Amino acid sequence: MSGAAPALRVRRLRKAFGPVVAVDDVSLDAAPGEFVALLGPSGCGKSTLLRMVAGLVEPDGGEIVLAGEDITRVAVHRRNLGLVFQSYALFPHMTVFENVAFGLRRRGVGPPELGPRVERMLELVRLGPLGARYPRELSGGQQQRVALARALVTEPRVLLLDEPLSNLDALLRDEMRVELKRLQERLGITMIFVTHDQAEALVLSDRVVVMEAGRVEQIGRPEEVYRRPATAFVARFLGRANFLAGTVAESGPTGIVVALDGDRFQVVAVPRSGLGAGQRVHAVIRQEAIRLEAAEGAAQRPNNFAATVVFHAFAGQAHHYVIQLADGRELEVATPGAAAPLARGAHTHVAWSPDDVILLPAGPATSGDAW
Repeated sequence: MSGAAPALRVRRLRKAFGPVVAVDDVSLDAAPGEFVALLGPSGCGKSTLLRMVAGLVEPDGGEIVLAGEDITRVAVHRRNLGLVFQSYALFPHMTVFENVAFGLRRRGVGPPELGPRVERMLELVRLGPLGARYPRELSGGQQQRVALARALVTEPRVLLLDEPLSNLDALLRDEMRVELKRLQERLGITMIFVTHDQAEALVLSDRVVVMEAGRVEQIGRPEEVYRRPATAFVARFLGRANFLAGTVAESGPTGIVVALDGDRFQVVAVPRSGLGAGQRVHAVIRQEAIRLEAAEGAAQRPNNFAATVVFHAFAGQAHHYVIQLADGRELEVATPGAAAPLARGAHTHVAWSPDDVILLPAGPATSGDAW
């Protein structure tokens, strides 16, 4: 995908609503056949960005280029983009077949071509036998597939999806994630997907665009933004993490030693260069990177602390703990659900590998600093 010209290119796009800047100088590319997730909290500008690409919101500045054509000021119905929204927006008085055929009819496609195209699309989304039903006779997942079929049947150059799974229950949402990704891979279509759900973005996308306050914080592969976040916001927003504020005590070619309020632990394979002695940093440790071990096992690791379990909850695939260190500071830990649980009050040791520590330069102290 990297060698092909972008299917969609956004350059320095900006939009303000009165004094509020919703999208602030955003640039990104989407390659042909790529699944790109726009991820961020409510109000970060991701939906406004998508609606500008769709032509539903006029940008104040910047440009939108689709398959080499500048469409920044092109009317929405002339952009050849597919749109799927959170509400699905199906026509209740039309059958499934007629809902999917709607866009083709507006384009003047005649019955000899229209019928087979609609039938093929219904089969593709596993709704072949349901063409005569009305939306009210369908489940939420089936309605979502009708909306997808209606958007895809016109063969758009790019499909835009604005939180299309958020109305589904948790189990159905998980199932539809798999279906949507398989459908995208089978069709080879470029998709831009807006979501505030971190797991959804990581599961579905080839690349994630993390946004906050109208700006792009980081763009990268799911593994990259999760394991090597570029900013403290990305580290906090993607998954649960412990933030340990400290100061670089030593910095060398083999690793870094960070002093945490008098305690020290070694960090190697640092993702950022240029960290020198005396610099304030955040050492970010993901919950699942922390191990609960007996003293003998933990002693073999460079990072280990005695601790007491103060909270435990079983969540099926994982045990969730809050553990308290000797000085009263607390860390959140997640361990595999198949492991035997530790009771509240149990004494243990926490340990983690230096390779699992993410170092970020520290800004002003915030309430999110755990240490």
